[in-house]
Amino acid sequence: MKALPIEVRGSAGQPLGMSPAAFLRDYWQKRPLLIRQALPGFESPVSPDDLAGLSCIEGTLGRLIRHDRRRDRWQLENGPFAEERFADLPKRDWTLLVQDVDRWDPEVRALLGLVGFLPRWRVDDVMISYAVPGGSVGAHVDQYDVFLLQGLGQRRWQIDARPNPPLDFREDAPIRLLKSFEASHDWVLEPGDMLYLPPGVPHNGVAQTECLTLSLGMRAPSAAEMLAAFAAQQALDLDESIRYADPDLKPAADPGEIDAATLGRVRATLAAALTMDDVALGDWFGRFLSVYRAAEQPQPRRTSLAQLEQRLARGAVLTVSQSVRLNYSRDGASARLHGGGDAVTMSLELAGQLCQADAAIDQAGWATLAEADRAAVLDLVRRGWLA
Repeated sequence: MKALPIEVRGSAGQPLGMSPAAFLRDYWQKRPLLIRQALPGFESPVSPDDLAGLSCIEGTLGRLIRHDRRRDRWQLENGPFAEERFADLPKRDWTLLVQDVDRWDPEVRALLGLVGFLPRWRVDDVMISYAVPGGSVGAHVDQYDVFLLQGLGQRRWQIDARPNPPLDFREDAPIRLLKSFEASHDWVLEPGDMLYLPPGVPHNGVAQTECLTLSLGMRAPSAAEMLAAFAAQQALDLDESIRYADPDLKPAADPGEIDAATLGRVRATLAAALTMDDVALGDWFGRFLSVYRAAEQPQPRRTSLAQLEQRLARGAVLTVSQSVRLNYSRDGASARLHGGGDAVTMSLELAGQLCQADAAIDQAGWATLAEADRAAVLDLVRRGWLA
């Protein structure tokens, strides 16, 4: 069987260098892929000055990472930053990273169309890093898929794509860096090139020139994260009658021992407590995914149905607030739209529409809605999910 290439060339019609189906079959969560000119002629929609300015705004998630190469020491600062901070920085060996830039910039948000073949809830954010020559965040490994799109300048990427690479971390750094790293592949990326990395592939990126890299990161909740949230929610709704019981109890051979029969009953009690049908599980998981890490939350509004209809009649258009992440799950013939950890019931058609990247409701769209969906839209406006 012919080995799959690790490097391909993209085009305007195929930014992955292949069909999405072929990419998912052969590369997704399996092996890395470098796509030369995934976006031919690409120019970053954000400049270094734009990114620095954004990192100074309250509510943004920015980090500044510096590396003292002589002593191999790393320094981490968290934003928001004062504007004068950037005037004090050296000409080498530092990187500025800002998360959730798609939330702030519509042109960056449009780049999510590159991964439009994936479920929208699977996409986390677009993080942008600006680095001066030598700037890096060190050799590390991510536990999620990421597409690294070069936007400006040149960055050298080294990866270790061999089976079972060493994954021990340094204990003397403020960020999770690998103790040892040996590259199996070494490339320099130009604007428009894109590197896909599945989870668990060690990699190291170093700016060769002043450069910008746009990272389209995927969301992959850990089992611990999901279990903690699931248990917390279940504990609120749990039937108090579900308790440990032992009607089959036998005389104890050793009163101090927690025996195998006891453990079996504990396991059965917990299984009964955690049982959910698909509708309830989908509703919980959707609400869990919709909790957004951004500091800014949607602002509730006091709006009447008459006021909403008057504004739509005057040409206003409702769009999804960038402070909320929406997804939906099915509940029979209806949908549960999730946002901010909560849910609103509506038609499947409306929920699907609102979860599109370019979701909008104008006067013509409002006129097509059933009465129940109009009530749901009004509820979303009052919650601040639509604005």
